[in-house]
Amino acid sequence: MKLGHLAGTMVTVLAIGCAETPKEPPKPAAPQGESFTSGDYTTTLPLGLQAAAAYVPENNPMSEPRIELGRKLYFDPRLSRDGTVSCATCHDPDKGFSDARPTSMGIGRQTGSRNSPTVMNRLFSQEQFWDGRAADLEAQALGPIQNPIEMGHTLQDMVSNLKSLSGYAPAFQAAFGSPEITPDRVARAIATYERTVLAGNSTFDRYQAGEKSALGESAVRGMALFNDAQRANCVTCHAGFNFTDESYHNLGVGMDRPNPDWGRFGVSKNEFDKGAFKTPTLRNTTQSGPYMHDGSEATLLDGVKFYDRGGVPNQWLSKEIKPLHLTDQEKADLVAFLEALTGEVGGT
Repeated sequence: MKLGHLAGTMVTVLAIGCAETPKEPPKPAAPQGESFTSGDYTTTLPLGLQAAAAYVPENNPMSEPRIELGRKLYFDPRLSRDGTVSCATCHDPDKGFSDARPTSMGIGRQTGSRNSPTVMNRLFSQEQFWDGRAADLEAQALGPIQNPIEMGHTLQDMVSNLKSLSGYAPAFQAAFGSPEITPDRVARAIATYERTVLAGNSTFDRYQAGEKSALGESAVRGMALFNDAQRANCVTCHAGFNFTDESYHNLGVGMDRPNPDWGRFGVSKNEFDKGAFKTPTLRNTTQSGPYMHDGSEATLLDGVKFYDRGGVPNQWLSKEIKPLHLTDQEKADLVAFLEALTGEVGGT
């Protein structure tokens, strides 16, 4: 056989071999979150969140100009009487939209009696504050502005101050169709921005979507405990995709003090609501400690140990709260699962 003919044969064989080399199967597309629309605003929610559960009042549809105005107001300390405290002071994006303090600090370094709850995923909630005294985010937004130990302003003076600041009138024009600045519009804008602060696409969500390597063994065991009605049974109150039943329960927190905080009772006046507080979301809970309405539990492990002890006994204690007798490993597993609920946060 001639050398040229041999070379041509080898090239042909190699070409056939290359053509027959099996290709790697294409990687599956990353799971996507659901689409959410309000007014002329449309976005894709982080994985794990459910668009059908969103709550936006009919009189406050979302729009990009309203979101941008709300963001500007949210971070502006000039809404407070002395120009030192903004919404973000107590609900800081760098601190899980809380403030990393047991109880919040307002103007003049005054401290309140309750922990600052996170703003994350309030799109899926109506009643606000630990005791639910605000019907929605719009009602909530004006509360701290008028609270003497938080922002310490009056609504009238707050509006007068905003009117004196350049840049706000055009922003209100874009958001509401006229430059008029009112307390109602301030509240609606801040609430609209807060509805964009969304946490999802955690390792738990990716595990649920089929990526079974996303969770470690400890977190998987913790998830089983979390959902086990005969063991930890956390899912009874921390229910659904947002890990809250949006309801009120007495865990006994602070009920052994001389003057306990009566929580929901102050709003409802129902005896069974004494010492009851709203169940917080557990999404991104690693970022928003300390925990409980009074910030009395410093870490997630401290919180798990509190539940393991059965809370603090009192006559209004929720029937779901009882000693769990968990092992140290089981407590660690629950913490590992709670850590797996931390994901991406939008709206910052």
